[in-house]
Amino acid sequence: MSEFGMARRSRRQFLRGAVLASAAAGIGGSALAACGQGGAGGGDSTGRAGEEGEILFIAGFQWGPQSHFNPLGQATAWPCGQNNMQLIYETLVRFNLLTGSLEPGLGTELQEPDENTFVVPLQEGTTWQDGKPLTADDVVYTFELAKQHTELSYASFWDYVDAVEASDPATVTVRLSQKTYNPALVKNNLATTYILPKHVWEPLEKQGKPMGEHENLEPVGSGPYKLGAYNQQQTSLDRFDDYWGKTVNGGLPKPKRIIHPIFKGNQDGDISFERGGVDVMQQFTPRIWKMWEDKDLAVSTWFKKEPYHVPGGIPMLVINTTKKGLNDPQVRRALAFAINYADIADKAMSRYSQPANSSVILPVGAEEKFFNQENVDANGWTYDPEQTRKILEDDLGAKKGSDGIYVLPDGTRLGPWTAQCPTGWSDWQQALRIVAANAKEAGIEIRTKFPQAPAVTTAVQAGDFDVALWGVAATSAGTPWQRFRDVLDDRGVAKLGQPAFWNYGRFSDPAVAKLLDQAAAADEAEVGDIYTELDTIFMQNAPMVPLMYRPLEFFEFNEVNWTNFPSEDNDYAPPMFQGAGVSWLYKIKRLSEA
Repeated sequence: MSEFGMARRSRRQFLRGAVLASAAAGIGGSALAACGQGGAGGGDSTGRAGEEGEILFIAGFQWGPQSHFNPLGQATAWPCGQNNMQLIYETLVRFNLLTGSLEPGLGTELQEPDENTFVVPLQEGTTWQDGKPLTADDVVYTFELAKQHTELSYASFWDYVDAVEASDPATVTVRLSQKTYNPALVKNNLATTYILPKHVWEPLEKQGKPMGEHENLEPVGSGPYKLGAYNQQQTSLDRFDDYWGKTVNGGLPKPKRIIHPIFKGNQDGDISFERGGVDVMQQFTPRIWKMWEDKDLAVSTWFKKEPYHVPGGIPMLVINTTKKGLNDPQVRRALAFAINYADIADKAMSRYSQPANSSVILPVGAEEKFFNQENVDANGWTYDPEQTRKILEDDLGAKKGSDGIYVLPDGTRLGPWTAQCPTGWSDWQQALRIVAANAKEAGIEIRTKFPQAPAVTTAVQAGDFDVALWGVAATSAGTPWQRFRDVLDDRGVAKLGQPAFWNYGRFSDPAVAKLLDQAAAADEAEVGDIYTELDTIFMQNAPMVPLMYRPLEFFEFNEVNWTNFPSEDNDYAPPMFQGAGVSWLYKIKRLSEA
């Protein structure tokens, strides 16, 4: 949590919180208590009665008190944080996980009149929740804000763009940089940057403090919901019936209210979800299939069979390539061959992942067209401890000591090295335990530790670690290019001891920069071959090791009150909350009406 989020509340804020807590104890509090007692299974449920039946209970995004609702800040409360569901703030276009396409948002489409220009016409009649018109000037202001305040998360947008212009009140034109040409990353920014009302935020700029430090307790967005009551138990949103988009979307979202209860941990969330107290959620729930296989509950995920969720990211075993022993790519490859990826998919990921391949590219979904299985077979790795032995003994001349751990000819012992990830991230912790056990059996000593998340973040960014399980770019309009950048590119990466935001292991290869620049400018017919070259560099050097395919978001629903959620057999919308996922809010139905 940011420092300003931890600041002592003023008396005004305290009194406001007390009033909101009292208000939330009305419909929101009683609804949560009532539905938390109900059953969710069988087929005899008719849903929650009365006003409670009009509420959608959602969970998995907020795990503590709401410090602020500023989309420009850190630790922003749901739903105003980056890549949250577009309920209050909206983006120009929206990414679809299933197709890899950009769908309409505040804009009708993303036009490309030439290779150097994007044009986004705004939807007809876009307005802010205070009734003022939303125009191209607001869009220009939002992006220019990050040009003036470079600490903002999307300031890197200006590394790839020369200008954002209001061609007219309803048209935005983006001029791409020719010096650092990367249309994919620009598209990703257009799909993830919340557009802000200039008339609200421009006066705040004049106050002189960093833009991320304003609490924004009464957010004014363009979306279909407004912030209602909130307290330490829950956040409530009220449907905004004057929403500009009701014509475009064929009406308003079905729930009149959305409530996010705040649980102490995943277990409490799972219990409420199982009982029907939560309708849809995003959290890691071990073996969720048992809820319908063993208990006959009206629970589901996108797939009814493994891997249950649509893959969207590749958590990586990040290896510090500056550490003695680990600086040898052959040692890193030996470690990669020692890991049982099927065990990680089964035991750590509860079968929510297929065994990971040795590629930076996801082999399914929008990136599948770039995945080269022949290259993976020729240059990659699988679980094969015999290959570990051959690399270490035959290629490197290592010998096992009396303790079973290999020692290189120069006296370098392969371990002990510490592998870390945040405590409480149970699936990642289990994955690292499997890595450590596999490695030791193969003659490489790895020990695990699980500090608090902020400590791991600091260590990973500073390069103060041996091995860490950490994330790289998830599937977006900018991948796989952005993921290759995160894994291989040393440009812009801080020196050891200073925070880096990609390439945490400080890997370096002179061929990478040129290939990445070529890929950024290439068309789809050419870029596949370039990605294969980059993937080959990755597999030959193993600066990171893919451990699992993790869903972009866990999309889990219980149809005790609401039904017609999207699934593999009902694929009218992607299994997402962010981006294009907002579209299913318009199609779900109350069970009593289905």
